[in-house]
Amino acid sequence: MTFNATIQPSKHSFPMEADETILDAALKHGCNLPYSCRNGACGVCKGKVTQGEVDHGNYQAHALSDAEKDAGMALFCCAKPLSDLVIESHEVTATQDIQIKTMPCRVDSMTRVAPDVMVLKLRLPANERLQFLAGQYIDVLQKDQKPRSFSLANAPHHDELLELHIRNIAGGVFTKHVFHDMKERDILRFKGPLGSFFLHEDTDKPILFVASGTGFAPVKAIIEHALYLGIKRPMHFYWGGRKLSDLYMMDMARQWEGVGIKFTPVLSEPEAADNWQGRIGFVHHAVMDDYTDMSGHEVYVCGAPVVVEAAHRDFTTQRGLPGDAFYSDAFTFAPKN
Repeated sequence: MTFNATIQPSKHSFPMEADETILDAALKHGCNLPYSCRNGACGVCKGKVTQGEVDHGNYQAHALSDAEKDAGMALFCCAKPLSDLVIESHEVTATQDIQIKTMPCRVDSMTRVAPDVMVLKLRLPANERLQFLAGQYIDVLQKDQKPRSFSLANAPHHDELLELHIRNIAGGVFTKHVFHDMKERDILRFKGPLGSFFLHEDTDKPILFVASGTGFAPVKAIIEHALYLGIKRPMHFYWGGRKLSDLYMMDMARQWEGVGIKFTPVLSEPEAADNWQGRIGFVHHAVMDDYTDMSGHEVYVCGAPVVVEAAHRDFTTQRGLPGDAFYSDAFTFAPKN
């Protein structure tokens, strides 16, 4: 059976199946209710049911008292609908709405997807989840007290594991550890989510995504988030690398073409063994060749600082892109402030 929920004060509404929690249904339909543990232990998702009936589900008593329940409160990560509902809850719409945490995690898997790129998947404690916006990053905390910043490559609806794409940087202490010493089941600590690089959903402007190297990671998260929500804005993704192996998840990007996202790979110095038949040059130049007027677009650029800086300069001065329609995250290979 399907019910409907309306959120106050936003008046946003979404459908719910009888066998899914209010939180799961809300997130599935693009309504970002606050949450943390997702198993009835922390109380972050607590809100009021002002109309309708719910099955409160299994939760820990300290997170929802009997008095609160009598007053109409519910834990939306556990409660399931028994009727149409009107609920009162804050909605997460910006980074300042999200709690920044310091948490442990365990290395769940390590996959070398290119000679110098490792995909790490990190498992959170059983009673914890990290709420974040697609495109944000975390700081991995090391014993030397210097944080290493990595973008989250998974979309928020896939939050059981956190996915990082790590390039082996010459002279990088942490990346050397990842590629030579780290093992599955190792314990790490991190702080997050951090950063203001995320999809702005309050416009229907076409989107240009531009990534270099592992700048693919946050773009991947944003695109998967947009597809999950069914966002219909035109999107064109440009991914640049020096050689073919730098485009380490080309098959995934090609699959997005099948659901309407244009994809243009660009190599600056293809090797003979690459047998490259595609675009050659700087990735932001390829964008400029294809779009002579960007005044009606939004642009999201992520990767090496030289790419981000050149794209901002040339898109705004030569292609009419408004400065406030350019969103970026530059990988400086140093702690982010």
